[in-house]
Amino acid sequence: MSKKLPIVAIVGRANVGKSSLFNAILDRREAIVAYEAGTTRDAITAKAEWKGQNFWLVDTAGMKDAEDEFEFTIQEQITQAADSADVIWVVVEANIAINEEDRRIAKLALKTRKPVFLVLNKVDKARGNDLQGFDRLGIKPILPTSTTQNRGIDHLLDTLLEHIPKASLADNPDIVRVALIGRPNVGKSHLFNTLAKKQQAIVADFAGTTRDINRTTVRYNSHEIELMDTAGIRRSGKIGQGIEHFSVIRSLAAIEQADVCLLLMDVNELHTGLDQKIAGMVKDAGKGLVLVVSKWDSVEGKDAFTRDALAPQIAASFDFVPWAQLIFTSAVTGQNVTKIFDLAL
Repeated sequence: MSKKLPIVAIVGRANVGKSSLFNAILDRREAIVAYEAGTTRDAITAKAEWKGQNFWLVDTAGMKDAEDEFEFTIQEQITQAADSADVIWVVVEANIAINEEDRRIAKLALKTRKPVFLVLNKVDKARGNDLQGFDRLGIKPILPTSTTQNRGIDHLLDTLLEHIPKASLADNPDIVRVALIGRPNVGKSHLFNTLAKKQQAIVADFAGTTRDINRTTVRYNSHEIELMDTAGIRRSGKIGQGIEHFSVIRSLAAIEQADVCLLLMDVNELHTGLDQKIAGMVKDAGKGLVLVVSKWDSVEGKDAFTRDALAPQIAASFDFVPWAQLIFTSAVTGQNVTKIFDLAL
């Protein structure tokens, strides 16, 4: 059975203590660091727990002070948060007066129409009158914290529990949940549509709790299968080095909910480090894994020998997941498409 975990995004200008808050929450409660994106940017996604409630915590570090980069970075982070987060924490410094950057961040966060908290960090450095005026940002609740003195964090987390949906078990424990994951443009959506269409037995179409996880339920033989199509995990460009946060979060959410993951890889671009990292996420989550080599129709002169030559090379690249099944497919021609279900079940 799978759980749908809430997502909490931490946003704010540089040096207000976002990462300190992130680390304080992870240090005080058991949490599994799910993925660290790059080394040049302090940006981490982790699964945290408070009083039995699990949730994804995202540190959206890397916002720039420079005017030419700041606006783009803030808007991009907030837009991603609007698509993916259930709650947004806007972090400011309690000992420093509100500035224009704080106002812009607050305004953009409120536009998402998600629950937004104002976290007054570094309250240990503030005097009594320093705490006045923050209500002008228009964000409630206002929650003072000090990560250095371990103050206010329990209350922050207690308040969080009042604003997020409980992570509930899926309604139907007998359904098999299959997530299509991988880099962009490897054929996930095409395969998703082909799998659904081939069965001609769509039970239900419904929107996922995370906006870009598309879902459909099909029947295969006597099995009911929920397919989940995710956005591609990609390396970020203008936002900074490493893996883009929210594409990782969306795929992590799908992996968390799935029983089996289909990792799609373009036959024309195999052996990428990113594919291996994604497989590592599946391994860490303890899920089943099928390695799906897509776009087999695009290979010239393909034959059994080609597959026999490629298969051991791919297996060697993924020797850390020796239980993973391997299949070569084409959503265009339909080759081996239904066999994917046989491997997943």
